[in-house]
Amino acid sequence: MSDHTDSPFPSDTVEVHLDTESLVAAAAARFVSVLVAAQAERGAASVVLTGGGTGIALLEQVRKSPGGIDWSRLDVFWGDERFLPAGDPERNDLQAGQALLDHVPVDPARVHPVAASDGEYPDPVEAAAEYSAAVHAYLTEHGAFDLHLLGMGGEGHVNSLFPHTDAVREDHELVVAVTDSPKPPPVRVTLTLPAVRRSRHVVLVVGGAAKAEAVAAAIGGADPLEIPAAGATGIDSTTWQLDQEAASALR
Repeated sequence: MSDHTDSPFPSDTVEVHLDTESLVAAAAARFVSVLVAAQAERGAASVVLTGGGTGIALLEQVRKSPGGIDWSRLDVFWGDERFLPAGDPERNDLQAGQALLDHVPVDPARVHPVAASDGEYPDPVEAAAEYSAAVHAYLTEHGAFDLHLLGMGGEGHVNSLFPHTDAVREDHELVVAVTDSPKPPPVRVTLTLPAVRRSRHVVLVVGGAAKAEAVAAAIGGADPLEIPAAGATGIDSTTWQLDQEAASALR
C-alpha cells in the first residue's frame, strides 16, 4: 500500500473475485470511478483500452452501467492493435466500437485508433510512427493517461509485448511495430512499457487458471523481460483484478 493521500485509489492492490462475471463487474466499476474522478479533477480524462474476451466484456458492462462519465470529454486510445484492414473483425477498435464506443456520445476527434493496414500507412513501422505522434501529442499536453487497461496472456504478455522480444526490451519509444508476434496475427502496433508507465492508474484484468503462474510471478516482482506484466505499473496505482482461478498460485 502507498501513503498517497491525494488519490482515492490505493497504490498497489490485488483484488480477487469469485468468477469471471464478478471480475468483469468490478473492473467495469473501476473503469467508471477512475474516469469520473479524473474528469472531476481535470475536466477531461483519457483511457487506453485493451482487447481480448475479458477486455471487451468489460466494455459491454460499462455500456450497461456508465455511471457519470462525460463521454464528450474522454480521449480513447488502444494499448495495441492487430495490423489488419479497416473493418476486420479481429481489430480491437472494431470490437470496442461494437461493445461500447458506437453506443455512447464520444467525440470522434478524441478517439485515436491505430491506422489500418489498408489505409494511409500500409507499413506497420509508419503506422507505429503515426500513432506515436498522436500519443506524444496527448502526453505532452496532459502529462499522463488517466487509465490504462490491460489483459494478460498465459506467458505474461500485456499489449503486444511478449517475453524476450525487442518490443518488451524497448525503453525509450512509446509505440513500436511488432512484425513477429508469437500470437497471430504476427504484425501489430503496440504501446511499450514506457507508455504504460505514463498512466496514472493501471488496471490488469486477468481470469483463468492458465494464467495463475504468470500472475504470481508478475506480482512477485519477476523480470519484465521474462514476464512483461511485471513491468506494467501506474504512476498513482497499479491494480490487479483477478478471478479465483487466476489468483490460485498467489501465496
